[in-house]
Parts: sequence; C-alpha cells; structure tokens
Amino acid sequence: MRDEFRADLIQVNHLLVDMAEEARSAMRQATKALLHADQTEAEQVMLTDNEIDAVYHRIEERVYDLLARQAPVASDLRAVIMALRVADDLERMGDLAEHIAKIALRRRPAIAVPEELRPVIQEMAEVADRIAEKSVAVLSTSDIQRAGELEADDDQMDDLHRQLLAFMLGAAWRHGVEAAIDGALIGRYYERFADHAVNAGKQVVFLVTGEAATA
Repeated sequence: MRDEFRADLIQVNHLLVDMAEEARSAMRQATKALLHADQTEAEQVMLTDNEIDAVYHRIEERVYDLLARQAPVASDLRAVIMALRVADDLERMGDLAEHIAKIALRRRPAIAVPEELRPVIQEMAEVADRIAEKSVAVLSTSDIQRAGELEADDDQMDDLHRQLLAFMLGAAWRHGVEAAIDGALIGRYYERFADHAVNAGKQVVFLVTGEAATA
C-alpha cells in the first residue's frame, strides 16, 4: 500500500513540475505581449492558463483520491498538503500572467507600457522568470538550499516594484491616470507572481524539514 502511495505522490509531483513550467512559460509570453503589443503571444497566454487550470484540477482529483484511499498520516500527509498548496500557488501564477496579457490586448495596437517604464518592467520580468525557473528546479529536486535563494530574488522584485511606483507618483510622470493604473496593476501582477513562486519553494522546505520556512 505504501509503495502505491509513493508512486501516486511521484505522479502528483510530476504534475506540479508541469504546472510550474507552464506558469513560467505563460509569464514569458505575457511579457512579450505587453512590451511588443503582440496579440498572438497574448492569446497564447490564455491557452496556457487553460492548460494550467486543467492540470490543477487533475492534481486536486488525485490528492482527494489519495486522501480517501490511503488516509495518510505524518510526513505522508504533509506531502499531500504541500501538493495542494503548491498547486494553488502555481494556478495563481498562471492567472497573473493572464492578467498582464489582458492589459496588453486591451491597449492594442498601442504598447501598454510607456517607454520610460519599459526598462523596470523588463527587469521585473527577468527577475520573475529567474524565480519561476528556480521554483521549477526546487519542485523537481526538493533542493531546500535552492529554495532559500528565492527570498533574495523576491527582495529584488520588491525593490523594483517600489521603483516603479515611485516613478509613477513622481513629478516626471506625464502619461495620465489611465496609464498609471495600468502600470500599478502590471507591477503588482509581477510582484505577486514572484510571491507565489516563493511560496511554492517554502512548501518544499516544509515537506523536507517539517518546519515552516521563515520570511
């Protein structure tokens, strides 16, 4: 019975890795759509998010089946709880990429991001991609040392988010309220994407050590 349980958990973890890879891909596509007013990329984000949602539901079904059939306890129960929490974070990451793609579509044929903001948005996108890449690796290997690196990356994202807001609130801003709202939303979406990826890494620490990772 335990061998069957472990095999089922391995399958769930494979699905989590697939979700993490898809979420990373979705945000990369969303960034291209945003910075280049690319309709094809934006529409692909919608499709990718649908795929992420489908995997999320598959994980839910498998986890509930495991709980019903195996009644796990101790570390096994911790692994099941971790899977549900990580799946929720990854699903939200896909949603956040979709939110960015929708802004890109709404502003077409114009580029939604004013030229002055593009460098910081590009940097936020690069940090988000680095964090997402690490979250994939952490889920694949359960490397808690790599998971610990996510906090420093998230601090960098927070700094960039503050820079973005400071510029839009400063005297040099000349693009009006609508563009400022878009910019604030976009910054928030990248920042939250990073937060959810970090949360996924913390769940791996919890699984391996049995202790909640500290901020």
